[in-house]
Amino acid sequence: MSTTETQKKARWCWRKDLAAFRGLTDRERTGFLLVLEWFENFRLRHELSAGREAAKSFWRCEVLGKDRQREPWQLEQWEDAIKWYLAWLDACAEEGGDHRSLRERVRAAVNSACSRRGHAPRTKDTYGRWAARYAGFAGDEREVMREETATRFLTSVVDDEDCAYSTQKQALNALAFFFKHVLGQEEPVFNVRLKKTGARVPVVLSQVETQRLFGALENPDPGPDPALATATASELLPKDVPTPKKHNARYGLVARLQYGAGLRLSEVVRLRVKDIDLDRGTVTVRLGKGDKDRMSVLPKRLRGELAEQIERARALWEQDQRDGVAGVYIPGALARKFRKAAESFDWFWIFPAKQPSVDPESGLRRRHHLHGKVYNEAIKRAAVEARIEKRVTSHALRHSFATHLLEAGTDLRTIQEILGHEDITTTEIYLHVATGANGLGVVSPLDQFPAAPPCAVHSLTLMATAAA
Repeated sequence: MSTTETQKKARWCWRKDLAAFRGLTDRERTGFLLVLEWFENFRLRHELSAGREAAKSFWRCEVLGKDRQREPWQLEQWEDAIKWYLAWLDACAEEGGDHRSLRERVRAAVNSACSRRGHAPRTKDTYGRWAARYAGFAGDEREVMREETATRFLTSVVDDEDCAYSTQKQALNALAFFFKHVLGQEEPVFNVRLKKTGARVPVVLSQVETQRLFGALENPDPGPDPALATATASELLPKDVPTPKKHNARYGLVARLQYGAGLRLSEVVRLRVKDIDLDRGTVTVRLGKGDKDRMSVLPKRLRGELAEQIERARALWEQDQRDGVAGVYIPGALARKFRKAAESFDWFWIFPAKQPSVDPESGLRRRHHLHGKVYNEAIKRAAVEARIEKRVTSHALRHSFATHLLEAGTDLRTIQEILGHEDITTTEIYLHVATGANGLGVVSPLDQFPAAPPCAVHSLTLMATAAA
């Protein structure tokens, strides 16, 4: 399960050593155990390496954070527990021991196997998280290698967590990978039956709501939209909507492009300069879902803004060249084939991060793209500011793109190609949310009633009152 180097190291366990430590009373030992379990859960949840930096983060966020009031004896006991743990780590390092928990070792083994097989970082992270959860469920090394234990874990995911079918498949695939490529079992068999869940109707914004969302993101006005010519100013942005916050402004162009081209979150933040063709008006999605490339439309009204964004990206690229930054991330096979691509402007990000950071894969200092989570949080804030009473995420822009195309008369097959759906049935879900002649095409029977004149309504009311 682990590498040869790891196998040579003696494995240390702070819980066992704490239980055997003679310098504490039983009451003190219990107090130490509680706070160190608390610390370990915090560290693993935030994926922090064991050490002083993780201890500082824990103390700042959990112990002192949110203006929590602590008793002096609590702070003293917790500080002593953390000091004991750090001293234990130092002793472990001096002896050349492996202090990692089973969850950490399993996750590291899965990450290593994913890297050898060239899996995407997102796949590696997903498989690693599920494998770590499974290791925590199993409890020890012998149990973690038994198919029966994996079956019990998957059964608990299906029966107890009430999660979507796709999540169940994700857990199954992660454990199958772990047993095949880490434990070396050719055909693991898990006696679990996944539970099908019904399709969920996507969240779709109206064109008016979409415009209000863009307004809350403070994107410069691109001019009147013919599709919204009949909407009044009060409909686009009600007077009681709060003034948008400045921190949302830099995400306006990203949101407009995601909506205008129907891109996924990961696809829009990872766009490179070479993927935008301003002359032909196309966006090329590279290595999309299912490892497939596809083409999408580039909105005409964004070409000028994108040209300016490319020039801003060029200025950052030139700065990185002067500072000796090691270019941008290139997938493994392409990096070997095009050795200078990482440092060329063609491969630079359309939406680069503000500052370079250390690549966790290579340890090199690189310029990464805009973080998807940060952008998604900005979309949520903007939806609240625009008073859109729906569960809005960045993916709602992609749903809205497809639905608005369908309502405008675009055929379903074309929408499938633009969105990159493998199966037409995935695209057909938008038939359930589209409105008008090209959508549901249904008129409520209430709307078919002839409008009663006011006097007739008044007469009926009087008759009903007299009868009573």
